[in-house]
Amino acid sequence: MDLKLRVWRQKNRDAEGRLVEYDAKDIDPEMSFLEMLDVINERLVAAGDDPIAFDHDCREGICGACSATINGIPHGPQRATTVCQLHMRHFKDGDVLTIEPFRAKAFPVVRDLVVDRSAFDRIIEAGGFVSVRTGSAPEANTLPVPKQDADWAMDAASCIGCGACVAACKNASAMLFVAAKAGHLNTLPQGKPEKDRRVLSMVAAMDEAGFGNCTNQYECSAVCPKSISEDFIAQLNRDYLKASLKKCLMG
Repeated sequence: MDLKLRVWRQKNRDAEGRLVEYDAKDIDPEMSFLEMLDVINERLVAAGDDPIAFDHDCREGICGACSATINGIPHGPQRATTVCQLHMRHFKDGDVLTIEPFRAKAFPVVRDLVVDRSAFDRIIEAGGFVSVRTGSAPEANTLPVPKQDADWAMDAASCIGCGACVAACKNASAMLFVAAKAGHLNTLPQGKPEKDRRVLSMVAAMDEAGFGNCTNQYECSAVCPKSISEDFIAQLNRDYLKASLKKCLMG
């Protein structure tokens, strides 16, 4: 299959970027999207041009590194799919594909399709962990966890921190990411002792990083490669309100 690519090229975060057109000819429909970019890069290098910079790691839909927007949709048109797991058979011969980095103030472009998502790391550092002593690994049935809570926590834990939710939101909000990371720990017994501090700290770090406010449009969950529900945002809002009230009452 033959395609026309319009790729965002930007040398560094201070340079002015632009869309550059490339012909992608004789592309195997069974290639993944990143494999297609690999082929284009091999041709660019052979022609003496700079290859297209893009993030990747596991290429198995686990690491969340392959952040790119395809025709205006983070990770592309296939629901619940990362760029590395998106295959060229989902496109048609002759299609024009516009490939851009995730757009958000808190995700500055490093080069081409690579963005700096260290803002997510700072949010996790603020409270996305358990620091209280939990002892050694107990027997499985020593600390009973209701199945409903276990399932809810596992759904939240599936977040890979790719940033698609931010890129899709018109406000560049990170609420779904924060809600998933906080909801995972806040639901389990080991995370409950630090629940209030965790929520307040992570939301504060999110605001400090420059992410926008959530206005409940649900673009975030629509593009999430792990189909994380917006219900986690509702839980985060409830937990944040309770934690804020407790903090006020305690002076």
